[in-house]
Amino acid sequence: MSKQGDYQEEYQRSLKDPEGFWAEQAASLPWYRAPTEILRSDADGVASWFADGEMNTAYMALDHHVEAGRGDQLALIYDSPVTQQQAKYTYLALRDAVATFAGLLRAQGVSKGDRVVIYMPMVPEAVIAMLAVARLGAIHSVVFGGFAANELALRIDDAQPKVLVTASCGIEVDRVIPYKPLVDKALELCSEQPASCIVLQRPECQAELTSGRDLDWAQVIASAEPADCVPVRATDPLYILYTSGTTGKPKGVVRDNGGHAVALCYSMRTVYDMAPGEVFWAASDVGWVVGHSYIVYAPLLAGCTTVLYEGKPVRTPDAAAFWRVVEEHQVKALFAAPTAFRAIRKEDPEAAQLKQHNLDHLQYIFVAGERLDPSTYDWLREHSHKPVIDHWWQTETGWAICANLMGLDPKPSKAGSSSLPVPGYDVRILDDSGLELPAGEQGAIALRLPLPPGCLSTVWGNHERFLAGYLSSYPGHYVSGDGGYRDEEGYVFIMGRTDDVINVAGHRLSTGEMEEILASHGAVAECAVIGVDDQLKGQLPLGLVILKDGAAIEPEALEQELVARIREDIGAIACFQRALVVPRLPKTRSGKILRKLLRQVANGEDYTVPSTIDDPASVDEVAAQLKDLRNE
Repeated sequence: MSKQGDYQEEYQRSLKDPEGFWAEQAASLPWYRAPTEILRSDADGVASWFADGEMNTAYMALDHHVEAGRGDQLALIYDSPVTQQQAKYTYLALRDAVATFAGLLRAQGVSKGDRVVIYMPMVPEAVIAMLAVARLGAIHSVVFGGFAANELALRIDDAQPKVLVTASCGIEVDRVIPYKPLVDKALELCSEQPASCIVLQRPECQAELTSGRDLDWAQVIASAEPADCVPVRATDPLYILYTSGTTGKPKGVVRDNGGHAVALCYSMRTVYDMAPGEVFWAASDVGWVVGHSYIVYAPLLAGCTTVLYEGKPVRTPDAAAFWRVVEEHQVKALFAAPTAFRAIRKEDPEAAQLKQHNLDHLQYIFVAGERLDPSTYDWLREHSHKPVIDHWWQTETGWAICANLMGLDPKPSKAGSSSLPVPGYDVRILDDSGLELPAGEQGAIALRLPLPPGCLSTVWGNHERFLAGYLSSYPGHYVSGDGGYRDEEGYVFIMGRTDDVINVAGHRLSTGEMEEILASHGAVAECAVIGVDDQLKGQLPLGLVILKDGAAIEPEALEQELVARIREDIGAIACFQRALVVPRLPKTRSGKILRKLLRQVANGEDYTVPSTIDDPASVDEVAAQLKDLRNE
């Protein structure tokens, strides 16, 4: 695919003439009614893109390609090493499956604007359900299948779905995880109840169905009539995706239909250098934003073939799992989190298994979700002999903020940098007072408004939380919550979070929520949870707890109980494994726990004890314990 122009020229135009720039990008999509009002901003600077356009995302992703004569092209490849199964769907077959399931949902009362919660493993039916909801003009909210019942309940209560779609189980490397008991428990906790629950029965674990509420997918789909696409406005919501909030209450990021489709199509062409008919693989999960954007929507909107992988980077069956998929399905671009490649490297440090596979079709390896450490970057580039492109984006933005644009004007990469801002994003590095910092100085990374198409439009049911959480810190800017700097050439370096959300293997988790769980234990007087650097996962949570006076429990027993509580309330995905009993926590005189200082101490970094500290000796006490922990 030929490169399409000069980066600087395209980037500057996107900022100086956003309406003209994005109108051009929108023109390549099949609208029911093409937009004429390209950008509208409200008093708070919140952008509405393509407001008078009418469309349907599922139509753009499926029906349009069939009508254009490409119905026989592969749309979806399902590869499941955990079940030893594969399936392939053409655009025509996927369109028909989606239309039929949309008819099933319509028969259950789902219509435009209704919500449907999807709690599914990585099976084709998850993709079919998402697209079927979009086909009806309804709103899906996908919840990662590994989340505990309490987390699912919180999301059900917030989204208030008319229907819940689930499966009888998920399948891991060494175990089967029954989903239905988790769903039943979640619904017991909910104040809002869906009218029905559609259950995909998997042979590895059949679920008991609740009479009057639960429906067997295979039974009810047999009599379903296909449903047509329902036109929606570009600004109507496509989905809600919950992300951890610092209060512990999940935030429902709302994505619109029109801006989302335009931005993702643009990104497939410019960031990933993908053309119709080529194979794209995002090794993520549909429960996360990468799965939404780059397993389901972007590849199909762009007319590509997408890979849906039910497995792990290792142990399914070995450290060559990714390379086998790349070779077998002739993947052009692979996208995964750094933690996946750290796991592969750990089990195959000399890349012996990689060398057994033909990677000639693979042109690019993209990484995102957490900071790509230079050693993993160097290892991957050295052994794969492919360009390794680190890029930075968030659940809230839905697509890359910074990247090296492989389809436009590739630049030299720099280890530790996510390269340059993507057209549409006006990236600024600000100090505490909102002034822009010079090159090389670290500060808060903010995006000058308006945000480009594809970014969140609000927080579901709570627009004030959206304004307060993202737009209030620096007037006229969206605050990313990440800190970093730009070098003299404009390359952006992301150095970490500025709040208490930590990144565990690419998954954003709230330490505030974990603290609430630890504090609920009868023996715990006070606690803090910090993110500690980990070679494999990026970060791992560490609990620091102060016992109540007279608490009669051994530290080892307490740790086991706290680990079990986190697993029960959040799930194994939190990777919470250590809770350290400490005599006291370093605090300011106003009582604020110095979490940043604790992180620096735990990670063995240099630190300065602030003048506002209440008791300097408390730092030395904790530092000694954390040093012993590092040496274990």
